[in-house]
Amino acid sequence: MRTRYRNLDAISLAAWLALVLIGLVAIYSTTHGPAAEFYVSSPRGNYFNQIRWFGISVAGLIVALLLPIRFFQNAALPLYALTTLLLVVALVFGREVHGSKSWLYIGSMSLQVSEIAKVGTILAVAQLVGMRRPKTMDLRFAFMIVGIILLPAFLIVAQNDTGTALVFFALIPIVLFWSGLEFNLLLLMIAPAIAGYFAIVSMPVAIVLCTLFTGYMWWRSRDGKMGLFAAVFTGGTVAITKLALTKILSDYQVQRILSFTNPGAEEFRLGVGYHQVNSMAAIGSGGWSGKGFLKGTQTQGGYVMEQSTDFVFSVIGEEFGFIGAMVVIALFGVLLIRLLRLGANIKHPFGVLVASGTVGVYLIHIFINIGMATSLLPVIGIPLPFISYGGSALVANTALLAIVLSLHLRRDDFSIYGY
Repeated sequence: MRTRYRNLDAISLAAWLALVLIGLVAIYSTTHGPAAEFYVSSPRGNYFNQIRWFGISVAGLIVALLLPIRFFQNAALPLYALTTLLLVVALVFGREVHGSKSWLYIGSMSLQVSEIAKVGTILAVAQLVGMRRPKTMDLRFAFMIVGIILLPAFLIVAQNDTGTALVFFALIPIVLFWSGLEFNLLLLMIAPAIAGYFAIVSMPVAIVLCTLFTGYMWWRSRDGKMGLFAAVFTGGTVAITKLALTKILSDYQVQRILSFTNPGAEEFRLGVGYHQVNSMAAIGSGGWSGKGFLKGTQTQGGYVMEQSTDFVFSVIGEEFGFIGAMVVIALFGVLLIRLLRLGANIKHPFGVLVASGTVGVYLIHIFINIGMATSLLPVIGIPLPFISYGGSALVANTALLAIVLSLHLRRDDFSIYGY
């Protein structure tokens, strides 16, 4: 037993703990500094709530490290069914918070079911892939995986939580890649999203991208049909994006989408671009080493909204500067790389998919949250893992980490169960 726990990955745990502690420092700054005076209701309790959720996360992590592989495999599909059922319950009976009806209240305790659903979905996909015989990936099996992910995603969309639903949608190509889907098909799934992004940012760039991608897919596959699919998928996405921006969406929705391209423009900066203008001002004013703890002028002045959740990176950037922001990014990089390495060491489809799915969830959150704070992406309400305030997210993200660590500890046991 002692020998087994010597194999516990201390680097991953250290990176996780460092990120949580950085988050607690940032949350304390936003709830106990001068910025707290600008809130209608005192947010000081958020800091202590986060500490309480951190304690629950630690307890859950310890329990997960004690559980055998068979427990996670057997619990995968029932947990998926339970979280899906809870999503339906939240949709019908849940409480609306910030426009999203995705919260269940048990006494004074609140639970954002969509966060817990990520754990159930990743385990369910991993179990499905783990039960599959090696090298039998085909489109029918790929559609089964996509269906498992889309079911909770559509329920979350119905709850009006499009930010969290986007995480599920973005998880699809990541999971399919690690499941063994042909690379050409994977490119066809990813390229339309990239083309759609550039259709918003710059239409000429989007057209050039579509042309280059079509030519590349034809050259790579030497198949005219693949080139045609590439042209239809990317060109169709660009055309639909243009149509939506000019004919379908309301003026306010169009402004929300376009504002991130130039939030400081006259038509955006006092409205839909206000959050990002002040977020970038906060990060930029931090310089190399920051203005110091509790000394940020933009964040402590109350100009940055949602600074303990969606825009917590702005607090770190202003008070701890470029160095502090890079430390956070470096810690995330270490954690993601370690988890991928742990997954590769497991060498069983179930463990590999849990590890890669976990990395996918973290990476999507990191990319969108920091992109949102730096105006590279629109504001869609995605927390920064382990750092943003939010008990459900902290517990769910820690649970995913704990499961990967536990599977890695017992990786030699997988041979007992086979596929």
